[in-house]
Amino acid sequence: MLPHDLCARVQNAFRARHHKVAVNHSTQNLGVMSILLRNGFVSNLSRGTIAEQSPAAFLAVNAAQQRIWADLKYRDDLPVLQSMELISKPSKKIFMELAEIRRLCTGRRAQNVRPLGMGEIIVIKTGDKENEWLEAREAVQMKLSGEVICRAQ
Repeated sequence: MLPHDLCARVQNAFRARHHKVAVNHSTQNLGVMSILLRNGFVSNLSRGTIAEQSPAAFLAVNAAQQRIWADLKYRDDLPVLQSMELISKPSKKIFMELAEIRRLCTGRRAQNVRPLGMGEIIVIKTGDKENEWLEAREAVQMKLSGEVICRAQ
């Protein structure tokens, strides 16, 4: 599944006021969803199938039916996640060096990508296998550069 599909599914689920959303199980989706969890955009992640949120059933089905279930978070009846948009597209991938990612985090523009605002995160895919999916501030702390995937606010 491509990142734009994940962004669209999560954003549409919030707009439709769903309490849960299921996305395909992949390393990429798990990485992005765990960043959303760590930053407080979703309240819980679990594994399951197309039909149900059940870790036991997850192990019993084939890979095509495995899903990651996320519990969506609302505050004062408003979605916590306002928007989730793609930055690096399949037709034009955007890779940034550490200095450029640091510029985004300190409120300056880099490569036509607008800087981070209050309560906003940017997801970075690094070349490091242990820390492949990071939030921009984490990437700066670990001194890792990579592909700028999407932003959420």
